[in-house]
Amino acid sequence: MHNIIGSGSLAIFLGGVVAFLAFVPFVAVSYRRRGRLSFGRTLLWAGAAVYFWAIWTYTLVPMPDSDAYRCAGRNLRPFQFVDEIRDAVAVSGRYLTDPVVLQVALNVLLFVPLGFFLRVLGGRGIVVAGLVGLAISGIIETTQLTGVWGLFPCAYRVFDVDDLIANTSGALLGSLVAFAVPRKHRGLEKSPDAEIPRPVTRGRRVLGILCDVVGIGLLGSGVAVALQAALVLLFDDPGRTGDLASAVGTGVGAVVWLVVILGTGRSVGDLATRVRYTNGVLPTWLARVLRFLTGAGAYTVLEGLPAPWSLLSVVLLIATIALLFAWRDGRGLTGWIGRRRLVDDREGVVSPITR
Repeated sequence: MHNIIGSGSLAIFLGGVVAFLAFVPFVAVSYRRRGRLSFGRTLLWAGAAVYFWAIWTYTLVPMPDSDAYRCAGRNLRPFQFVDEIRDAVAVSGRYLTDPVVLQVALNVLLFVPLGFFLRVLGGRGIVVAGLVGLAISGIIETTQLTGVWGLFPCAYRVFDVDDLIANTSGALLGSLVAFAVPRKHRGLEKSPDAEIPRPVTRGRRVLGILCDVVGIGLLGSGVAVALQAALVLLFDDPGRTGDLASAVGTGVGAVVWLVVILGTGRSVGDLATRVRYTNGVLPTWLARVLRFLTGAGAYTVLEGLPAPWSLLSVVLLIATIALLFAWRDGRGLTGWIGRRRLVDDREGVVSPITR
């Protein structure tokens, strides 16, 4: 039970990391393929990320301790599980709860989500589901057979051709189960209504802000980690280079956001969620500078400044949250100062408005 919980926790953690890293691209693709971000489809993709890691953690983890290592055998005879089930049930009399029966059933069920996700999220049919299921199961079994490709002197789990059969059957079954999902919700094809403008709501605005915060944070952190690693290799003094790497990472993130806003008039979050500001009372260049100064880029820079200047980031955050609820479209500071509102970028050109 401890191993099952540990493998599940590891799969959830790794799936969460992948989902976090893919958050901004996922939002952008969703708005362009589906016209919006669907809560149900988001859960499916998050579930697929966790499931991908669960396949590996449940079949390969935990690794054995070197002191307690024992070589496992192998089964190369197809459908041996039929004889094993018959013999086990003859002794126990339990057709549904016998451990041998449950083992086969779990091997089938483990790959049912694979076929389901391939059809619902990938638009792939039963043939692809079977081939992918066989391929992934083959990789797993071969990894076990070779002792994780030579990491161990011999297999630490049984290589079983019946597992290939059960896993592939599970993928095929999952592909059939996916027919229960309406056709319009399956596959990667662009929705017919993807280009229909939709109202800009506070929820959509919050999603855009999250894209900006996550995106600039990931970019800055990635640059900082890479630079820190390079500086440590060069100077072998992480204590002196950490602040420099952090500052450079913050600066690079802010500059990228500034360039995007000056070039498009919109932040990365605005682009991802397909919103734009209407024209207002300010010149275009000044409105774009203001968009940066009231967004995640400026907040990141202010937060990195020494006190008391860093307190300005708190002021900006409070003002952003307060003004987010002042208007239904969540236009914020830049909309308030420039007298602009937020609209879907699929709408036509909108004339300036006044308040």
